[in-house]
Amino acid sequence: MASLAQQVTGLRCPPLSSSRLSKPFFAPKQTHKLSALSPIVSAAVAISNAQTKERAQLKQLFEEAYERCRTDPTEGVAFTLEDFHSALDKYDFNSELGTKVKGTVFSTDNNGALVDITAKSSAYLPVQEACIYKVKHVEEAGIVPGLKEEFVIIGENEVDDSLILSLRTIQYQLAWERCRQLQAEDVVVKGKVVSGNKGGVVALVEGLRGFLPFSQISSKSTAEELLNKELPLKFVEVDEEQSRLVLSNRKAMADSQAQLGIGSVVIGTVQSLKPYGAFIDIGGINGLLHVSQISHDRVSDIAAVLQPGDTLKVMILSHDRERGRVSLSTKKLEPTPGDMIRNPKLVFEKAEEMAQTFRQRIAQAEAMARADMLRFQPQSGLTLGSDGILGPLTSDLPAEGLNLSDVSPAVES
Repeated sequence: MASLAQQVTGLRCPPLSSSRLSKPFFAPKQTHKLSALSPIVSAAVAISNAQTKERAQLKQLFEEAYERCRTDPTEGVAFTLEDFHSALDKYDFNSELGTKVKGTVFSTDNNGALVDITAKSSAYLPVQEACIYKVKHVEEAGIVPGLKEEFVIIGENEVDDSLILSLRTIQYQLAWERCRQLQAEDVVVKGKVVSGNKGGVVALVEGLRGFLPFSQISSKSTAEELLNKELPLKFVEVDEEQSRLVLSNRKAMADSQAQLGIGSVVIGTVQSLKPYGAFIDIGGINGLLHVSQISHDRVSDIAAVLQPGDTLKVMILSHDRERGRVSLSTKKLEPTPGDMIRNPKLVFEKAEEMAQTFRQRIAQAEAMARADMLRFQPQSGLTLGSDGILGPLTSDLPAEGLNLSDVSPAVES
């Protein structure tokens, strides 16, 4: 062992040269790699540390929020639970059938409209409940987004618990009220005939369907002839509870005919032509303009002067209320004979003036008739006043009586 140690001790290693120490082979490459990777590693470590710290902070925030919600959920909230219940009570309303509610339309579709009535869910207005008249789309009844209106609850949709609204029901109620008012005022209204049956026809008045018996129609027209025509009507019975609305054309015509005075000028429309004259509609009354009363000149062909649908002015010659017949004339309105044939426009322009002249002639004729009566019946104690009205004898008359020589005779044109 000792000899082995001595041998090892005696070994000598050759000295390293300075060139080998100054230019190591492996060390430079290893140092270069470490220097390039060190910034990336440092950044990754920094990001990891930051994310870990952020996760820790978020965890702490969630834990604190959970603890607050568990122990005191309303801490820092100005809107208290009592305020919430108060708000619910404020917007709560009676949703029973027949209840009227105010709402705002916020959208429409082909089937109706969605309405906001400040309830927990929106309400729906079907198109058939949008108007008292039949419409294909709610917009035809003026139902558009933004419209604020009062509706009535008529049902509930079982699928989504939304309420079903109606405007038609409210309009029906208003229509019945309006009809009762018109009946009380004994007003003449217009009604359009929409259908018929054996006993009469059905007419629309104020949006309601009323029954007009044939016995209450002034003309002898059939239901087919009256279909889609407008007639003057009066109310005979208005009973909302029984849904009975009975109308009369005869009563309306009687009032209209009572206003037709002899010599008055009215506007009419030619309804039909006959060989003997033309039938003229004067506000729902059919009058006859005889061929002899069209013009002073002879009219051989009525169609050359008048056509169905023409509008013209005519004068009332006579009116038989019992038989419902009215005789008309344009001949009396001609400024010069033949104007109705050559210049009908002039006849219509001068109609009122010529009618006034005709009435003056009638008044003169009546005055002469009354004067003749007094002349032959002086014992009656009546006299003719300056206004042409027959009255009691007064002291303001001359002793010699009334001088009739100044009364001009009525001239037949």
